[in-house]
Amino acid sequence: MGTVISLTVPARAIPETAGGEGGLDAASAAVERVFAGLDETFSLYRPDSEASRLARGELSLRDSSAAMRDRYAEALSWRLRTEGAFSPERPDGVLDLSGLIKGYAIGQAGEALRSRGITDWCLNAGGDVLVMGSPVPGSGASWAAGVVDPLDRSALIAAYELGGPGTRCALATSGSAERGDHIWTAGSGSRTAGSAGAGFAQVSVAAADIVTADVLATAIVAGGTAMLHRATDGWEIDVLAVRRNGELLATPGFRA
Repeated sequence: MGTVISLTVPARAIPETAGGEGGLDAASAAVERVFAGLDETFSLYRPDSEASRLARGELSLRDSSAAMRDRYAEALSWRLRTEGAFSPERPDGVLDLSGLIKGYAIGQAGEALRSRGITDWCLNAGGDVLVMGSPVPGSGASWAAGVVDPLDRSALIAAYELGGPGTRCALATSGSAERGDHIWTAGSGSRTAGSAGAGFAQVSVAAADIVTADVLATAIVAGGTAMLHRATDGWEIDVLAVRRNGELLATPGFRA
C-alpha cells in the first residue's frame, strides 16, 4: 500500500497459549498477510492487481471479485452519507478505493489479532492508528497518539488518547503533508492544492472504528468546511483540522 505498517504489543500481552515470542511472530505474520492480500487486489500501484485491471478496462466491475464489489458498495454508501465529499471514483472515472481500503485493512488486521486472543495492541499504518486494550495490560490506561504538524514535520501539534476508558479507538489523518496533494476536491476536477473550496492542509479524525475515521478525514479534506460541519453533526467523532495558513480547528476532545 506504499506505506509503513507497525504493530506494538506490550510485554505480557501475548497469551501463554500463543507461545510467547513465537506467538508475537505469528501475530505479526497474520497482520502482514492481511495487508499483502488486500494490496494484491486493491492497489493501483501494482499493474497485476484487480484494481489496475479495472482501471485499464481489462475487467468490468460486474465480473470482478466479490471482495471488490463489496468494498465498492461500501464506498458508494459513504458517498451518499457524505453528500459526495467521499467518492470511490477519480474525476477521470477510474475506480480508486484507496480512501477506504487502508482503514478496512487495519480493521481486518485487528480482527486477526483478536482472533489470536491478543487484547492489548496498537496498529499504525502510515499514521492511521487503531488500538485495543492498553499499553499497560490490565491498567485501563489509554494509548497516546501524536498528530504531526503538516507545516513542520519535526513537530507535533496535538496528542490524543485512544482506547483505555474512552470509546475512540481509531485515529486517521488525511492531507497533503505526507504524499502531496492526492485528494480530489469534491465537486471539481482538481486536487486540493490551491483550491479555495477545500482549505485544509490536514485533517485528523478520532472515532470508534478506523474506517469511519479514515473516510471522514478524507471527506473533510475534500469537502472543506461544509463537510467538517456535516461530519461533526452527524457522527460521534473528534476532529483536528489544520488550514493551509496554519490555523487550527478542533472539537473539545482535541482541545482537552
